[in-house]
Amino acid sequence: MAGGDGEDEWFLESIKLYKDLHVFELQDPTRVIEWTGEKNICVAGYESLKRNEILQLLLPQKLYVKENQGLCPERDFKVEHGGFSDWPVYSLKHLPNTSLLLTSGPGENAIQVWEMATEDSDVIKPISNIYAGGKGENHWTKIATTSTNSSWVLHGSEVNNIHITEVESKKSMYKLGVNSSDAVSNLNFLDFCTFLVCTVKGQLYLADTREAQNAVKNAAAPSSLSGERWCMGVKHELQGVSTAGPSVASLSSEGRMTLTDVRNISIPVKKANCRIEEPSSNWGLMCVAWAPLLDDCLSVSGFNGTVQIYDSKAWHMTAEDVEPIFVHKGHAITCSGEAGDALLVTAHVWHPCKPRTLLSSASDGSLHVWDWREIQSTD
Repeated sequence: MAGGDGEDEWFLESIKLYKDLHVFELQDPTRVIEWTGEKNICVAGYESLKRNEILQLLLPQKLYVKENQGLCPERDFKVEHGGFSDWPVYSLKHLPNTSLLLTSGPGENAIQVWEMATEDSDVIKPISNIYAGGKGENHWTKIATTSTNSSWVLHGSEVNNIHITEVESKKSMYKLGVNSSDAVSNLNFLDFCTFLVCTVKGQLYLADTREAQNAVKNAAAPSSLSGERWCMGVKHELQGVSTAGPSVASLSSEGRMTLTDVRNISIPVKKANCRIEEPSSNWGLMCVAWAPLLDDCLSVSGFNGTVQIYDSKAWHMTAEDVEPIFVHKGHAITCSGEAGDALLVTAHVWHPCKPRTLLSSASDGSLHVWDWREIQSTD
């Protein structure tokens, strides 16, 4: 990979910071990275004026063998299956234990159901649609799936149109009985019966499908600054970490973070102010995610060309400024865009089996896989 002096210097410095670092380039940028197996991910384009590819990629062998391979910039993700969407793909979820994908995005009021290729074909093809309501740049339908029931999809663009739908029959299995037009930023299944919703105002709703549709617990929206928007990340029991203590992280476009125990969502148990130089210019790209195999560890992106890692163990009820324990700056350093372009990390996910390995993508089409070393400071 060709690069300037700054890029070369960064790679030399990276030897100290990373156990592994792999740098790839997609043909088009993606804002979704979805695991479809232990060695497979799906990505998809999100441009509004063209057909967008949906690709299932096989990770390079060096990323799933047991031996430590060291720093290895290369471009050898293998395209296994692919298809085209007539709409921008803002959300993509795999239905666990099936060959089905679900996508949504602005410009359409339906969730598109796709079938990943069979042994006889490498095509990802659309097979049906689920009417979802909601249409627009900020009111596109958010979707969530769960491994505890691979036939259900949780979806909604506003609080008043949140449903659980059975994918094959298209039958509505549950409707959230809350009359609010607040836009949804995230929604997540917690288990087979319960799910959590976060609005762009930061309000949380907790629902149990075994109870009446209007028996919903909710937490008041936090006091917000003008124009401030919120998203959330949820820690799951299946991630292999203790569920005692905070399990919901809410992140604002101003860099404010609140941690909440799902057993009592009305009162945050910890607060912090993340090190954010400027508010997010595209709050739809904000992401906060719990590490699946590291207690109290979270990652944050969507504010610039970096991914920040935080350790929340020492956070308190009173919000204080906190420093990340690691910052991945690679996308900003290796940016191939025009000078002056505002590079943004568009998505990141944790590896489900490797504690400190993440995948991240950026608006220039770069895709990085990196394993950070445990260090005390980024100075």
